[in-house]
Amino acid sequence: MKVSQVGVQLFTVKDHCKTSADLAATAKKIHDIGYRAVQVSAIGDIAPEEVAKIMKDAGLAIGATHEPGAMILDQPERVIDKLRRMGCNFTAYPYLQGAELASAEEFQRFIRKLDAAAAKFEAAGLQLGYHNHELEFYKADGVTVLDYIYQHCSHIVGEIDTYWIQYGGGDCVEWCRKLRGRLPVMHIKDYKMTLERKPMYCEIGQGTLPFDRIIGAAEESGCRWFFVEQDSCPGDPFESLRISYDFISKNLVR
Repeated sequence: MKVSQVGVQLFTVKDHCKTSADLAATAKKIHDIGYRAVQVSAIGDIAPEEVAKIMKDAGLAIGATHEPGAMILDQPERVIDKLRRMGCNFTAYPYLQGAELASAEEFQRFIRKLDAAAAKFEAAGLQLGYHNHELEFYKADGVTVLDYIYQHCSHIVGEIDTYWIQYGGGDCVEWCRKLRGRLPVMHIKDYKMTLERKPMYCEIGQGTLPFDRIIGAAEESGCRWFFVEQDSCPGDPFESLRISYDFISKNLVR
């Protein structure tokens, strides 16, 4: 993994991305820490062209975005247009709602729409990924939801999240290997247990995940972007991003 491949998922600093001015200040801070890319997510109502200019001016590549799931499924052309205006070739379906698993019929309908949308992205020269949480490790008839999605959506690529794989009982290294050749993006997010026996988010290197092995397996599977994400931070999120970057730069990049 090279430094140029390490970025920030802007959800981590979402409270600092509400306006163009805020986003520009945030982009500068991210670049000053050492990151060279971002995944655009949870920002304010800022035009795609403006987002692209802000990131270019800050020296940050836009490696990926997250877009509303309903829009991806029902209006993929709108998302494709937005990505093109932003100069980005990847987005991911962000969150599986419980309603999609309410019945076998609803789930199959979701699968058909997801893969159909992904096929449209592929035809446009773009990629649609799938972002997992823990719910996808629910198992029916011996198969997890996440396995089923990748088995039945041939046009979908992966955007695995290391924290949620661990939380759901999966193995991050195994999932990197499962998605060999279809894992362009991943979220690197550490996981630790409190004395109260509750899992929590933490900075990279402060938890229990074996990132040396995870990153190695992801690289073997062709991963292009590694986005640091921390859903909640104990204090200043930029300080958490700095702690994560320091660990990554000293221990994981080459």
